[in-house]
Amino acid sequence: MSGENSEPKYSNYLCFVVSVQTNKLMSEYGGKYGGISYSDSQQKTHDLIKSLHESGLGYRRIAHHLNQRNITTLTGKEWKGNHVFAILKRYREREERLSRREEVFEPEISKFEVRWERNY
Repeated sequence: MSGENSEPKYSNYLCFVVSVQTNKLMSEYGGKYGGISYSDSQQKTHDLIKSLHESGLGYRRIAHHLNQRNITTLTGKEWKGNHVFAILKRYREREERLSRREEVFEPEISKFEVRWERNY
């Protein structure tokens, strides 16, 4: 073999992962159904659902109550128990995110690792 090295060639790589968390990506005006602000009808529906839930009604009974009053979901559909649960859950999550909006997070950097990989 003239001029060819039969030894495999290797390269070394420094590998690590950087994770960054931020609350700065939320927008006042974004998305199909608005930004972080609820419309008046959304807020009224949430408040009604929350008061019914606090009075002891379950998710399916609340859905039945909303359907009887001809109140539809944001997308115009009939209410189901899982929709009611999602409204309460998302509202809590939204409030949590908004309360942490100005919080600054430190980036997390994984351990550094040198990897040797064969070149083909």
